[in-house]
Amino acid sequence: MKPISTKILSFFLAVTILFTTTSFTVDMHFCCNQLVDMTFFGKARTCTVMGQEKNDNSKHCTSIQEKDCCDSHTVVKEGDDTFQKSNTISEIKTLVFLNTYFYTYIHLFEGLDSKVISFQTYRPPLISTDIIILNETFLI
Repeated sequence: MKPISTKILSFFLAVTILFTTTSFTVDMHFCCNQLVDMTFFGKARTCTVMGQEKNDNSKHCTSIQEKDCCDSHTVVKEGDDTFQKSNTISEIKTLVFLNTYFYTYIHLFEGLDSKVISFQTYRPPLISTDIIILNETFLI
């Protein structure tokens, strides 16, 4: 289940990045407050090319040739190219710290052998003088 959800999430993030960085233009032409033509690429055709009813009085236009009657609107969506890759590990010191941290964390839980006697090969130091007599500390 986890790999499928990871793939779905990465797909939606990639599509989001694609749509935020893409720019497009929508060109619309209105005659008598009615949408006559709309294009995503290129220029919208004007109402002189396309036929229109003369009975529509929503903007009080009487003929197609009137200048007040027609409007053109252009909506421009600019792409955003300001994002950058994140460089979280950019310094050598950070990389060395993380490497040391993971190495010590991995070896932290290694167990010792069960029959290890740490003082088996220990030799006590040679005493040249008797410390009790040297310090004159006697038990009474």
